[in-house]
Amino acid sequence: MSDLEALRGRIVEATAAATSPDMLEIVRVEALGKKGTVTGLLKELGRIPAEERRERGQAINALKEEVSAAIDARKAELEAAALDARLAAESVDVTLPARPQPDGRLHPISQTMDEIVAIFGEMGFAIAEGPDIEDDFHNFTALNIPPEHPARQMHDTFYLRAKDVGNRMVLRTHTSPVQIRAMQALIKGDGPDGLPLRIIAPGRTYRCDSDMTHTPMFHQVEGLIVDRTTHMGHLKGCLIDFCRAYFEVPDVPVRFRPSHFPFTEPSAEVDIGCSREGGELRIGDGDDWLEILGCGMVHPNVLAACGIDRDIYQGFAFGMGIERIAMLKYGIPDLRTFFDADLRWLKHYGFVPLEVPTLIRGLTP
Repeated sequence: MSDLEALRGRIVEATAAATSPDMLEIVRVEALGKKGTVTGLLKELGRIPAEERRERGQAINALKEEVSAAIDARKAELEAAALDARLAAESVDVTLPARPQPDGRLHPISQTMDEIVAIFGEMGFAIAEGPDIEDDFHNFTALNIPPEHPARQMHDTFYLRAKDVGNRMVLRTHTSPVQIRAMQALIKGDGPDGLPLRIIAPGRTYRCDSDMTHTPMFHQVEGLIVDRTTHMGHLKGCLIDFCRAYFEVPDVPVRFRPSHFPFTEPSAEVDIGCSREGGELRIGDGDDWLEILGCGMVHPNVLAACGIDRDIYQGFAFGMGIERIAMLKYGIPDLRTFFDADLRWLKHYGFVPLEVPTLIRGLTP
């Protein structure tokens, strides 16, 4: 057995001398591989006399197990040493100040929504929400839009496939369906605690249109008040205060032009005073006008469709495109850039996230 003891000593010595996983693998293959020395001894057992084979085989297997255990132990030592060296090389001094990183920016759409909520929140409006996918009733019928109205046509509306053609599902073309749902919830007892109802509904809307001033998906905010005594004078005062607060021009000129919408009567479009000198748009001075929103008194048919007594209650509503008023206030020339996901654009037009708009210290940081 002296030859096995000498072989064990050589293999253990070579294992301890290995300084890398590659060197250790060479030792393992030379000892335990298919053509290794220990493996070769096991293959020679068949030529040994039977009376010696058992004792010889036990000694060789013990040698194999001892060599394998020594190699595994050395492998664990080398891996631990390599990990310690890597951790030392990649260590971070946590006592040093943080590396300078660029601050994130709030998107102008989010900023404008926050400004709108801040203004109307001070007036007592609550925020209401609704689904982006609407049925024909809430998107058109309840809003007094007749079946032959152009807004229902395929070229203006994204229709979804449905088995029930009489009440087809659409991607909502405006946020006005939220007003319908809010009034219905009020009547059913699931909404606000009784009239008056005072809500704004910001959200995404969808129409088949795309150019410098239109995109297939955009944002709107609708407003609604329903009570017994509200009238056109209240509507005008509300929107004049909004325009002056949002554009932060105390005396911005505001005018109301007669218009027509199926869901309001009478209806009006709101313009603000501006000037366009040298290609630059300035809000609040000059003798030019710029349309920013539509409004009117809620049509009695809309109230009736929601189950509200049209002989007792009345209200007013308004709606505006959020991208449009953001472009006007912040000088953004192309609507499509809102959705380009360009970090350079966002760095230029974005806002510091923690600067929450309020009417107390000013809307814009």
